[in-house]
This record gives sequence, C-alpha cells and structure tokens, in this order.
Amino acid sequence: MRDQAKARRERTRHLIELGGLVSKAGLVDLTDDDRATMLGAFLDIAGQLQGDSDTTPADLKTRWRRRGLNRFRAERQDDEGNGL
Repeated sequence: MRDQAKARRERTRHLIELGGLVSKAGLVDLTDDDRATMLGAFLDIAGQLQGDSDTTPADLKTRWRRRGLNRFRAERQDDEGNGL
C-alpha cells in the first residue's frame, strides 16, 4: 500500500505541475477556461507531433523547448529584479 500511495502522490504532483504550465502559458484566460478548446489545442499539438505537419516532430519540439526555456529565463530574471 505504501508504494501505491507514493506513486499516487507523485502522479498527483506531476499533474498539478502540468496544470501550472497550462496556466503559465495563459491558456486558461485565453480560452475563457473552456476545457474543450484546450483539449482540442492539445490534440492538435499531438497530431503535429505524430507527423500531421510539414515540420518534423523533432523541429517542433526544439522550437517549443527553446521558447519555453526563454520564458522560464525571463520570469526568473523578473523575479530576481523584484527582489524575490
């Protein structure tokens, strides 16, 4: 039971962190918290990664990762500039 509880807590933490990314990207506000719209967007992304796009999945992941890292870096710099 202890291993199951630990695995459940780890999964819950992971899902909460993913939800934080959705919020950080502004998708909640941009979609007026319409979960069907957000799911559709995620399905579109998944389709692109499965090859339904002119751009290769590796190129998409590289572009998205670079953009995400830049956002994390900018937020960290903002926090440091505000004395946080």
